[in-house]
Amino acid sequence: MDTANQLVSAGTFQVLKLPLGFIRVLEWLFSIFAFATCGGYTGQLQVSVDCMEKASSNLSIGIDFGYPFRLHQVSFEAPMCEAMRRERVFLTGDYSSSAEFFVTIAVFAFLYSLTAAIIYIFFLNKYHENSRAPLIDFVVTVVFSFLWLVSSSAWAKALSDVKVATDPDEVQLLISACKDQTNKCGSLHGPRWSGLNTSVVFGFLNFVLWAGNIWFVFKETGWHKGASRFAAGASEKQGGTFSQQSYNQGSFDQSGSYNTQGNMGQPSEYSQVGGPTSYPSQM
Repeated sequence: MDTANQLVSAGTFQVLKLPLGFIRVLEWLFSIFAFATCGGYTGQLQVSVDCMEKASSNLSIGIDFGYPFRLHQVSFEAPMCEAMRRERVFLTGDYSSSAEFFVTIAVFAFLYSLTAAIIYIFFLNKYHENSRAPLIDFVVTVVFSFLWLVSSSAWAKALSDVKVATDPDEVQLLISACKDQTNKCGSLHGPRWSGLNTSVVFGFLNFVLWAGNIWFVFKETGWHKGASRFAAGASEKQGGTFSQQSYNQGSFDQSGSYNTQGNMGQPSEYSQVGGPTSYPSQM
């Protein structure tokens, strides 16, 4: 308990008010929403098969599916409308690669953002003293930004395909009895997509957060600090050169004024002395 109190007292929670720490907390929170809404999804659809022989009909066929959306492994029993016979029908499509890739990126982003936030709070001084730590943080942020964009785009495309594959109207086409016009097939209700739609939204929101955080992490690297010092030195050098030029110009003007006065004074003195001297000699 004492150790925990010491860590809390030593932590610089003020960094959470800065964009560097505040965005990390948002990344941590939004990554939870991303993998929870996708990885924890389960859906169900229901269709009905009304045979000519009413005894063979099944008016409520429930089909359950969920993450990781290997639909080709999801099966259900449907009546064949022939002497009480039944068949096992499988859905079509395997979209596990896109879904698992999206959830994996979300989980690793959750772990990294949590680790980075802890370092900012409790080890901020060491983070600034070590020049490699901000550089690694910058590279990882850029990589995660790219991965969020790729995984969210891939999952959005896979989700649209999952919606088509689990459409009750499309599932009816897989049932042999529904191909006979004498039998009547219908859809009772389809899956709810609000959770998966939210996962796609959180995926692109995470991309925006990580991409926007690139600038704030870059400001902590030596590249930005070196460029800032170079720009400051260049501006000071330019200011010193301008001041020196102004000083030289002022000195030139002052000396020029002095010379002008001296030149005007010499002929005046010469004429005053020489005039009276030459007049008696002529006499």
